[in-house]
Amino acid sequence: MAQPGLATRFQRRFLAARQLRSFPWLELEQTLRISPDSSLLLDILHKTVRHPLCAKYPPSTKYRRSFLTELIKKHESTPAEPLDELYNALADILNEEESTRCYKNYLLPSGEPITLSESVAIISGGTTGLVTWDAALQLAQWAIENNSAFRDRTVLELGSGIGFTGIAICKTCHPKAYIFSDCHPAVLQQLAENIRLNGFVLEPGKTHHIQTEPQGQEEEATNYQKTKLNPKLIVAELDWGSVTEKQLLDLQPDVVIAADVVYDPEIILALIGMLQKLSVCRAARKALDVYIAFTIRNPDTYHLFQAELDRVGIRWQIIPAHSNSIFLYDVQPNVTILQLFI
Repeated sequence: MAQPGLATRFQRRFLAARQLRSFPWLELEQTLRISPDSSLLLDILHKTVRHPLCAKYPPSTKYRRSFLTELIKKHESTPAEPLDELYNALADILNEEESTRCYKNYLLPSGEPITLSESVAIISGGTTGLVTWDAALQLAQWAIENNSAFRDRTVLELGSGIGFTGIAICKTCHPKAYIFSDCHPAVLQQLAENIRLNGFVLEPGKTHHIQTEPQGQEEEATNYQKTKLNPKLIVAELDWGSVTEKQLLDLQPDVVIAADVVYDPEIILALIGMLQKLSVCRAARKALDVYIAFTIRNPDTYHLFQAELDRVGIRWQIIPAHSNSIFLYDVQPNVTILQLFI
């Protein structure tokens, strides 16, 4: 009974392209020593490198090559018979060329995937916004566990990056409308691509300041029929420093969220200004629900954010961390989620 669970844990980490050290290698080696049966290795192979999702949307070449090399090492350290399929899979990948982009696939509790096209480099095109960060994963998990906070509501996400959190919410929480926003042109382009990659259609003519590549009329009509029950989706170019109160009023969000946008003092000040503008826009209406998730890398930056919130009179509280994990992390990050009251 332990073997299927082990193979599934390998699968979830592999599809999401987590770091190799996070895999349960020691448990695999111990299991193979006790029972040197190739069926477990074949199960792992077909749930990872040979998985249909991986075949269609493959993680980076380097990552798959390193994974198979390590899997073969563990296999060769046991008395099990050689497994040709492992070596054949590695040979196929050795012939591939490296790319600057790859895919990561995350499995929701329902088993439905979220597929993202990402940069293989943390910094690309002068931005860190072309990869998914751990705070986005944890905010998505909290949203899934508290989906009533988003159901039938209009959500504005600040600093959407390449879209993981928003796509997860749109697939699981049934918002009325979802507004993805960012300010970097390359990020906005990749964001729109990932939204469509996951089966959604952006509202025609509803994007703000940017244009997304138009689909053929027949394809667009077909996709609309498939997704007509999904929320209205908008991608907005939103510069926190220059956006006007009227532009924010036009968006009319009920919920505002952001992940990993608290990492630099200058950005914090711009974010606080943005929140103040949102507060003014909602002065005559019901208060906004605001949730900000961030990894505490520098305690001084974290305390500055709290101090600035206090200075402008925005109340806040820490949302208790969840005990289980839907999505897998490279290491357990020091992520905090704040609820703000504006």
